[in-house]
Amino acid sequence: MSTKSGPVRWLEPAEERAWRSLRRVMLAVQTGTAHDLAAVGLSEADYEVLSTLSEQPTQTSTLGVQADKMGWSRSRLSRHASRMEARGLLRRAPDPADGRGCLLVLTAQGLDALRDAAPVHVESVRRHLIDRLAPQDLAALERIAGRLAQPRADDAPDGPPPAPHSPA
Repeated sequence: MSTKSGPVRWLEPAEERAWRSLRRVMLAVQTGTAHDLAAVGLSEADYEVLSTLSEQPTQTSTLGVQADKMGWSRSRLSRHASRMEARGLLRRAPDPADGRGCLLVLTAQGLDALRDAAPVHVESVRRHLIDRLAPQDLAALERIAGRLAQPRADDAPDGPPPAPHSPA
C-alpha cells in the first residue's frame, strides 16, 4: 500500500503502543473533565469559550479569533455560540472592523457560570491528571506538548515523509 508521498510507514509495535496509550489517556482525561463540567451545566466547549472570553480585557473576542483558539471552524463555533446565546452565557454584537463578522461578548450570566464552574474544573483536572503524575512527569508532559505544538516543515499535505527520529 502506498500514499501520495510513497509507501506507508506502518507503526512499529512500540510506536503503536505509544499511540494507543496517548489516545486512551486523552480520552480518559477528556471524558472525566467533561462529566464533571456537565454536573454544573456546562460542556467542555462552553467552558473553553467562557474562559477564553474572560481572559480578554473587554471580555470580548471576534468569532474568528475565538474559533482559531479552539481549533474550530467559524461555522461550528457560530452554531455553538447560538446555543450559548440562547442560554444567556454570551451575546453577539456586530464587529465594527468587519461588517460580515461578529463579536462574542461574555455576559454577566456567563461570567457567573464560569465562576461557579472554575473550581469544579480545576478539581477535575487535578483528579484526572495533575495529582496522578509526579513533578517530573508533568515536566515531561509539558515538554512533549510543546514539541508537538511546533509546526514542522513536512506538515504540508504534500510534504515529504518525516525522517526517522533518533532517541533523545
